[in-house]
Amino acid sequence: MSRKATLIIILIVALLSVSLAYGSYQANVQVPEGETRYESIGTALEVIALVKTRHYFQPVSTFELMKAYVTHGTINGMLKNALDDPYTRHMDAIAFENMMNTTTGIYGGIGLSVGIVDDRVTVVSPIKGTPGERAGLRRDDKIMAIDGKDTTYMTLDEAVSLMRGPEGAEVDLTIRRGEEFFDVHIIRELINVVSVPEYYMIDEEYQIGYIEVTNFSDRTYDELAQALADLDRQGQRALILDLRFNPGGTLGAALEVADEFVSEAPLLFLEDQYGVRTPFDSRWAGTREPMPMVVLINGSSASASEIVSGALQDNGLATLIGTTTFGKGLVQSLYPLRDGSALTVTEQGYLTSGGKDINGVGIEPDIVVEVTVEEEEAIYYDEAEQDPQLEKALEVLRSQL
Repeated sequence: MSRKATLIIILIVALLSVSLAYGSYQANVQVPEGETRYESIGTALEVIALVKTRHYFQPVSTFELMKAYVTHGTINGMLKNALDDPYTRHMDAIAFENMMNTTTGIYGGIGLSVGIVDDRVTVVSPIKGTPGERAGLRRDDKIMAIDGKDTTYMTLDEAVSLMRGPEGAEVDLTIRRGEEFFDVHIIRELINVVSVPEYYMIDEEYQIGYIEVTNFSDRTYDELAQALADLDRQGQRALILDLRFNPGGTLGAALEVADEFVSEAPLLFLEDQYGVRTPFDSRWAGTREPMPMVVLINGSSASASEIVSGALQDNGLATLIGTTTFGKGLVQSLYPLRDGSALTVTEQGYLTSGGKDINGVGIEPDIVVEVTVEEEEAIYYDEAEQDPQLEKALEVLRSQL
């Protein structure tokens, strides 16, 4: 009998003996870390049981998961082969520990927001003023390796944890840009990301305010509220909310921001694997009076940015201008495993306030304004002589006042 056939039989017998116990199991007993070929069968069984009972949108058989594990020899190889879902991934114990230790808004790192595109860890947006930006990294750069560790099958959480580290420590990235491969050497710095780096009255005559929001974190709502209050005191009559290059952040921050503008409507819907939708309803108290409003979006506007822009668009509160957003409409849950590693599994999808499923397609702007790659980079770095998307936003708002 072949080795692979023997392993499948062993896995079947083992799975039958533990499957009833693992339906909702979440444990964190520490044992030696590391995932090597065929040496993590116990962890693989935990992962298989969780995927079978928890995964949101893709039914998959136990046999297919086990077959993929035997074929590829690693848990992430199994998940990539059996699931059409780049966000359900296994992270080793070190990556999990690093992730849990870096959940504040201040951390040592290089300042990259990343996503999974074409099964690769991909730069969604470098954060302004950080080592990643100064190193010349760009949107759509593929991170092929981190300190020599291949990112194939790597989770976002693991990639982020590997790029974070003590201030002053070094990290080396292997980047693919188009057909070009090159290495980038970066020194980590203390990253303290402000959510609202800029706001001002962009048109004094028409009293149009402008607010840039670059991410969604625990500090976002307070910073936005302060910006809105200051602009209101200056007589603001219309608003441009710039969510371009905003890769998202926490669900809670997105709901707080959307709730500032939306009343008497769901902010979004969460949908489970059975198709049951749970609305997150807005609150009437504290909602701002509607005013003419434009939201600027582009392909780097993702996740929480899409929740906010979708809620404003669906409820007729803002005109969306720019280009189609990134298109991430999935929600992951984190499950610690017995060996100290963890699984992020896609448990829910979300739909916008109006019930639109944006995953993989993004949000279409009401008014499309295309810019070249060069123009977009100049806009991001505040070096553009002209910003056609911003100019269109001003044109639209002036016509409404």
